[in-house]
Amino acid sequence: MHGTNTKPKVVIIGAGFGGLWAARALAGQPVDVTVVDRNNYHTFLALLYQVAAAELSAEDIAYPVRSIFRKNRNIQFMLAHAQRIDLANKRLETDNGKLDYDYLIVATGSVSATFGVEGVEEHSYFLKTLEEAVALKNHIICCFEAASREVDEDKIKELLTFVIVGGGATGVEYAGALSELIHGPLVRDYPGIDFSQVRIILLEAAGHLVAAMPENLRDYTAGRLGRMGIDVRLKTTVAEVTPDKVIVRTQSEKPRSSPAGFIETKTVVWTAGVRGEELPDASGIVVARNGCVPVTPTLQAAGHPDVYVIGDLAAISEEGLILPMVAQVAMQSGAQAAKNIVFQLSGKQPQRFCYRDRGSMIAIGRKAAGVAIGRRTFRGFVAWIMWLVIHLANLIGFRNRLMVLTNWAWDYLLYERAVRFVFPSTMPADSRLRSCARAFPEEKI
Repeated sequence: MHGTNTKPKVVIIGAGFGGLWAARALAGQPVDVTVVDRNNYHTFLALLYQVAAAELSAEDIAYPVRSIFRKNRNIQFMLAHAQRIDLANKRLETDNGKLDYDYLIVATGSVSATFGVEGVEEHSYFLKTLEEAVALKNHIICCFEAASREVDEDKIKELLTFVIVGGGATGVEYAGALSELIHGPLVRDYPGIDFSQVRIILLEAAGHLVAAMPENLRDYTAGRLGRMGIDVRLKTTVAEVTPDKVIVRTQSEKPRSSPAGFIETKTVVWTAGVRGEELPDASGIVVARNGCVPVTPTLQAAGHPDVYVIGDLAAISEEGLILPMVAQVAMQSGAQAAKNIVFQLSGKQPQRFCYRDRGSMIAIGRKAAGVAIGRRTFRGFVAWIMWLVIHLANLIGFRNRLMVLTNWAWDYLLYERAVRFVFPSTMPADSRLRSCARAFPEEKI
């Protein structure tokens, strides 16, 4: 790819937050950088749930990778799906050819974890990709279309029952956004439906929601969801998912006892957990039980000083604890990995990664959010404004910021969701192939 150029070659796999921040830190350095991703866009995952709730369009939170680096002469982009790392020969194998490297940064992120629960993979909806978010939005709207024509009361209740599994940030934020979609725009769209039959049920295996947040914000979150009419069930796990119901157990039951009961529904949204993407395991890199790679304090894979693992895929230990899978960890670890490569090129030792916690936040619908910064916490409208500003600031691209701000203002002022369309989508998204590879299966692009 680089011809006779003798500059060291750095390959970055993944154009998420970690990969982008690593590439930015290497811009202008005496290296040739190739960013590899199966999609030609970066997704702002923090707002993915709003695409699934018809608040934003998919294009509002995606930005072309080539546009990000068009001014950086030493950074190239390659549309390809990384299939295997040949560690011995320092070569990345993709569905679009092979790519040699001198240094490798693996930032492929995480995928949904089903924990082996029967039926989850086949019958649940996930929220990890744009395709999945669009498919879920389509499904929600189609449930109301079907309910508006249905005459059987039991089938109507089944269509209007929405089960969200997982009380972390994604599950909580989607529950709030879905409630506002249903009890706002959809009430006006479907006057023939009895909306007292709508149920949104949030299941969480632990004894509280959003475990990473301070206790007062956890309590605030639970109270806010309750006031929105969302049925929060704590200490409840899923035993099985079928096409028309989810079988649940309560924590108080003995492991060998029969299930506690079932919920009849056509919609199960699985946000219960994530695991590391499979590339490291397929390449012979040591991974933990959750698929993440235990890295050295300098973010290198054990035994491979030329391979850095960052972001959600890395099990980064600090003071005996593994850092959370959040964007800030990805961005900071990506920048540090890039710096360490520059250190290595200059004959210096890589530096230890030190994470700077800038706080956490969660939105719980309209004018309600929780923000924790150090020991200080904020709730309600003030926290919601902070959440809006910070998310807008972190979006890539002026157009994206403008469109998101416009849609938020439209929703806030008029209680309207502007993107209630049923567009074609593929579900589940085929993560093993590039979109172009699906379109042109016989060609290498």
